[in-house]
Amino acid sequence: MDTDFYRIKRLPPYVIAEVNAMRAAARAEGRDIIDLGMGNPDLPPPQHVIDKLCEVAQNPDAHGYSQSKGIPGLRKAQAAYYQRRFGVELDPESEVVVTLGSKEGLASLATAITAPGDTILAPNPSYPIHTFGFIIAGASIRSVPTTPDERYWDELEKAMNFTVPRPTVLVVNFPSNPTAEVVDLAFYERLVDWAKFHKVWILSDLAYSELYFDGKPTPSILQVPGAKDVAVEFTSMSKTFSMAGWRLGFAVGNPTLIAALTRVKSYIDYGAFTPMQAAAVAALNGPQDIVEKNRQLYHKRRDVMVEAFGRAGWEIPPPPASMFAWAPLPPTLKEMGSMEFAKQLLIHAEVAVAPGVGYGEDGEGFVRIGLVENEQRLRQAGRNIRRYLQSMGVNSSAA
Repeated sequence: MDTDFYRIKRLPPYVIAEVNAMRAAARAEGRDIIDLGMGNPDLPPPQHVIDKLCEVAQNPDAHGYSQSKGIPGLRKAQAAYYQRRFGVELDPESEVVVTLGSKEGLASLATAITAPGDTILAPNPSYPIHTFGFIIAGASIRSVPTTPDERYWDELEKAMNFTVPRPTVLVVNFPSNPTAEVVDLAFYERLVDWAKFHKVWILSDLAYSELYFDGKPTPSILQVPGAKDVAVEFTSMSKTFSMAGWRLGFAVGNPTLIAALTRVKSYIDYGAFTPMQAAAVAALNGPQDIVEKNRQLYHKRRDVMVEAFGRAGWEIPPPPASMFAWAPLPPTLKEMGSMEFAKQLLIHAEVAVAPGVGYGEDGEGFVRIGLVENEQRLRQAGRNIRRYLQSMGVNSSAA
């Protein structure tokens, strides 16, 4: 019996899982691990969302199969969100589909539009599904930088001129996971023009659309006139409303791509539990003060983390958006590598972070730090890290 499965052979061991296993083992031993490694929100959803979930779940008719593309009310609510937030009009029937989180949506769309041997352009470093969703579907990946500077455009042109077969899809993710980089609308305008010229589809992951800081809202690619000709965009309830475990997201935009995604999903799933979808409607259509409250909370955590880790001797650039900081290893420990540094931090400082190499080879030399613990715990993490760095000969800036 053949056990050398084609797609499994194309999936390397999940690097971050090694650190996660160490964290779990340490906690099983009773150690107090401050987990800044996984982007798992520690905040609850709004109470009125929980109330709606419970209310609809009391209905005996709510427990059957739902709709794979999402209930009509939820698709309308997402269209209303795009109109309200970005000034973008969407047809709930042909330009919106509900996904089981943006991760499933990206993977299902990759399955729908990718043929074995296709070439896909994806950022490096990047969230793993941006590459491995297409690798599972049989495609090859050509990496492009994450940083949206002139080198980015040069690499796109090289990819189109020297890649065989020519790339068919470009994945973009701003605010970026893991690097937290952002772009302005002018970037998207240039990107849409580029995609139309080269006849390339754009898949935009906008999961962190509402976690922006310093008063600079993140744009949507669909704000560009004509963007729907070439682009779809993924968003999620996970971070905006602290509903990560609910697995509710959306794909919106180009009707052809939405139809392809909808068709594949019709074979794979029946959609999320109807009471959860109804509760998501309540989140999108109800009071939005929780969005601003969470944004301010993550902003404060960012500032506390940067200050506390800086005092420990580890200077970290403040991220302009998202719930992550992309932190270069302390210079004197850079040769250790991101994986070993993450392990040592877990062992000696009881702080878990995600090694940058887990997001692609260009992530080496960095770790991703999640702002998913309260301010007190972030300060505690800073003190723990200070002791570890001092033991390694790194001077802190604390008085």
